[in-house]
Amino acid sequence: MSAPRVAVIGFAQAPCLPSAGTTSGVETLVPVFREALADAGLDRRQVDFWCSGSSDYLAGRAFSFVNAVDAIGAYPPIAESHVEMDAAWAFYEAYVKILAGEAETALVYGFGKSSAGRLRRVLALQLDPYVVAPLWPDSVSVAALQARAALDAGIVTERAMAEVAARSRADAGVSEPVDLAAPYIADPLRRHDCAPVCDGAAALVIASGERALAGPRRAWITGVAHRIDVQGLGERDLTTVPSATAAASAAGLPDDLDVAELHAPFTHQELLLRAALGLGDRVRINPSGGALCGNPMFSAGLARIGLAAEQVRSGRARRALGHATSGPALQQNLICVLEADVREAES
Repeated sequence: MSAPRVAVIGFAQAPCLPSAGTTSGVETLVPVFREALADAGLDRRQVDFWCSGSSDYLAGRAFSFVNAVDAIGAYPPIAESHVEMDAAWAFYEAYVKILAGEAETALVYGFGKSSAGRLRRVLALQLDPYVVAPLWPDSVSVAALQARAALDAGIVTERAMAEVAARSRADAGVSEPVDLAAPYIADPLRRHDCAPVCDGAAALVIASGERALAGPRRAWITGVAHRIDVQGLGERDLTTVPSATAAASAAGLPDDLDVAELHAPFTHQELLLRAALGLGDRVRINPSGGALCGNPMFSAGLARIGLAAEQVRSGRARRALGHATSGPALQQNLICVLEADVREAES
C-alpha cells in the first residue's frame, strides 16, 4: 500500500509586532486559525489533528501550550500534540501522522511572545549545559562567532551580507537603508545583519487524498526531512551546514527549484545555507523578505514552509523549498519540497 499524497491547502500568519499586547497566544491565534481554515475551505470540525510549536521557557510557565488550545474551542474533542521548538517540526509530526493513515487533515500552528521576557538569555538555555550555557552567551553573539569564522575563511564578505539585507528589505517593502558604515552590535554583525525579533504566529493546513484535491488551491509535498549537527560550538565547523545538506539529500531536493524560503535570521546564514543546499542564481531566495525582515519566535520556520507553498499555490513557482532551522548557529535544519502538480512527482 503506497503512502498517501499530502498537500498544503491553507496558510495564514499574524503580523510580526514588537509586542502583541497579549498575555497568551489565544488572542493572536484565533484570527490566524480562522484565516487558515478559510483559505483551506475547511471548518475546524473537519480538522483531524492539531499540532503546535512554542516554548514554555519563553512564556515563563509550564505547559503554556495548553492555554493556547483554548483558541481551538472546547467542543468537539480534538486530537492534539505539541513540540517545544519551531512549529516546522510540529508540521513534520503532523505530516507523519497523515502518512501513517491516522489523519486526513491537520492544522499546524506556532506562536511565540518574545516580548514576554529576556529572549537572548532564554535562548542561551539551548546551549551545551556544561561548558557554554554557564557563560550565558546571547544568541546574537553566538551568530557573530559564526559570521566571524565565515569571514575569516573567505566564505562570505561584509558587502555580500549587506546585499542580502538590502534585497530582503526591498522584497518586503521595507524602506530602511543598509549602512555598511554603521557600528557593529556584535562584531562583525551590524543591525541590518540581524532579524528583528517579534511576537507572532502562523498556521498551516495540510491534507491528503480527496481532502487535498477538494481544496481550492494546493501545493503537493514531495519530500520532507530534518537532520541535526552536534550541539557543541567547538565540535563542528561553523562555516558549513552539513545537517542542511543531509536533509536536502534525504528530502530529494530537485535541481530545478524556482523559489527557496530560507529560515536565516542573520545575513551570513543565508549565504551559508545557499552554499550548503547548492542553490544557484536562478533560484529566487526569500521573495517574502524572509525572517531577516521579521522573526517571530517558534513560527518563523513554519512560515517559510507556508510562504513557499504560497508561491506554488499562486502559480508563481512550480517547485519551491521551505526551510526551517533550530538551535544555535544553524544546528538543526528541516527541508520541505513542494510542487505544483503531483503527477510530476510520480514521473
